[in-house]
Amino acid sequence: MLNITTKTFQELTTQELYDILQLRSEVFVVEQDCVYQDIDGKDQKALHVLGYKNNVVVAYTRIFKPGDYFEKASIGRVVVAKKERQHKYGYDIMEASIQAIKEHYNETDIKISAQCYLNKFYNNLGFKAIGEDYLEDGIPHIAMVYKV
Repeated sequence: MLNITTKTFQELTTQELYDILQLRSEVFVVEQDCVYQDIDGKDQKALHVLGYKNNVVVAYTRIFKPGDYFEKASIGRVVVAKKERQHKYGYDIMEASIQAIKEHYNETDIKISAQCYLNKFYNNLGFKAIGEDYLEDGIPHIAMVYKV
């Protein structure tokens, strides 16, 4: 079971920031073999949703209020450590992220840029694809929206 917490950038400890960046790099850069600029200047505006197992960050997202990334509230950098995926922590961290958007921003409309191969995962959480597939950092993506 995950212990999930939400923090502003300023509330993150140096160790937490390091752990987040390490996890994102481990999955998005190394595992997915995608060279891209992860440190994009947007972390400072985001709320960070951290999922801990045995005091180790194994799942993470960052969320934005409307206008800070997309016109709608959004969730990005959705990541679960490879060795923990069999526990379905992706659902836990996403459900916590949706709830955090409701609590912190009083929003129920959410937009994400999802990797196409995860379409079913996001559909199971209530997201619906809109528009056509597109390449983002060389990986097929699709815009998806969530509305209560």
